[in-house]
Amino acid sequence: MNIYEALRASHKIQRELADALIETKGASDERSQLFTQLKHELEAHAVGEERYFYVPLMMHDMTMPHARHGIAEHHTLDDLIETLETTELNAPSWLINARKLHDEVYHHLEEEEKTIFQISGKVLTDEQKANLAGDYQAEYERFMAKLV
Repeated sequence: MNIYEALRASHKIQRELADALIETKGASDERSQLFTQLKHELEAHAVGEERYFYVPLMMHDMTMPHARHGIAEHHTLDDLIETLETTELNAPSWLINARKLHDEVYHHLEEEEKTIFQISGKVLTDEQKANLAGDYQAEYERFMAKLV
C-alpha cells in the first residue's frame, strides 16, 4: 500500500458520510450520529495527513505551496465543523452549513486526488510512499481510538 491508497480509503469514507449527512432531517439520532462520525473521520484523517503527507511535501519547493493550501483547507473544514457543533440540529442554518461542509469536503478531496497526488508523485520515492502509508495509517488508527 502507498500513501495515496491509504488516503483514498479515508476519502471514500468521508464522501459517503458527507453524502448521508445532507440527506438527514431535523434533530434526529441519525443526523447526530452521522455528524459525529464525519467529524471524527475528518479529524483523524487531517492529523495523519498533515503529519505524514503534507509535512514531507513541505520539504520540496515544488509541493510546498500545495501542502500549505491543503492544510489551510483543513482549517476551513474545522471552522464549518465548529459552526455545526454550535447550531441546533433542527435549525435551518444547520443543513445549510452541512451542505457547505459537504461541498468543501468534496472540493478538498478532488483537489488532493487530481492535483496534489500528481505533483507529490514527482518528489516522493516509492519507498517514501510506502513508508508514509504505514505511518499515516498508524496515526489515523491511534487518533480514531482516542475519539471512540
